[in-house]
Amino acid sequence: MINWEWRHFDELSGADLYAVMASRQDVFILEQTCLYPDLDGYDQGAHHLLGWHTVDGARVLAAYLRCIAPGVKFDDMSLGRVLTTKGARGGGSGRALVAEGIACAERQYPGQRIRIGAQQHLEAFYASFGFATVSEPYDEDGIMHIDMLR
Repeated sequence: MINWEWRHFDELSGADLYAVMASRQDVFILEQTCLYPDLDGYDQGAHHLLGWHTVDGARVLAAYLRCIAPGVKFDDMSLGRVLTTKGARGGGSGRALVAEGIACAERQYPGQRIRIGAQQHLEAFYASFGFATVSEPYDEDGIMHIDMLR
């Protein structure tokens, strides 16, 4: 079971922020071997969805994404830095994360479209949530991506 928390950057505790940054580093930089500036200046104005589960009595981050308001990075609101941690994969937590992220984003910014930059191999996964591909594939940090809109 995952417990979801939707927080603005200023509401994140130091320990929670550390868990987010460590997980983003583990997944995007170490696992996917992408060297890129993860600290891109968008976190401070974003809302963050954190999914926690309990492992041996300790609260551990299982899934995460951030939501950036319309007009900040794109004309549309955007979801990004979507991840599930290694220990949380294979049980549907990624699907639950995206569903929860869409619901939270739509409550936060009703009536707005949602834009994502998706890894191309996940196109069908995101399409199952109503996202449609709106770009040609492009290389981002050595991984093929596509832009999708919902």
